[in-house]
Amino acid sequence: MPNARQILNNDEDRRIVEAIKQAELNTSGEIKVHIENHCRGNVEERSLVVFNHLKMNETKQRNGVLIYLAVKDHKFAILGDEGINNVVEADFWNDIRDLMTSAFKEGRFTDGLEQGIMRCGEKLKTYFPYQSDDVNEIPDEISYENN
Repeated sequence: MPNARQILNNDEDRRIVEAIKQAELNTSGEIKVHIENHCRGNVEERSLVVFNHLKMNETKQRNGVLIYLAVKDHKFAILGDEGINNVVEADFWNDIRDLMTSAFKEGRFTDGLEQGIMRCGEKLKTYFPYQSDDVNEIPDEISYENN
């Protein structure tokens, strides 16, 4: 199994960044992908640590979304900030998780990420539509941690 920085080649990395840019065209929400080798502890708790470390909790509308992946542990989580979670239904993230899980199980890692990102953008535009004065508050690049 490749390490976190090797899981995507340059073309795949570009595809993911482009998917983030496209998804954010329709929403003021911010989407970030973070990939690391191992999840230290519970995946939800670890994704929250990463979420805060990346300052995703500092967006103006508290509408950041983190897609967290621990590639060697085969774990991932989708975490939305309180601005999102205060207005969406309880199972808001379930279909995105299921869509991504299905692609991952078929070995379509990049496709799963792209589909998940685009679905996040579609869902977010309902609650956080794009504003003409929208500023990209979180860089679209994938963040990595090799551990």
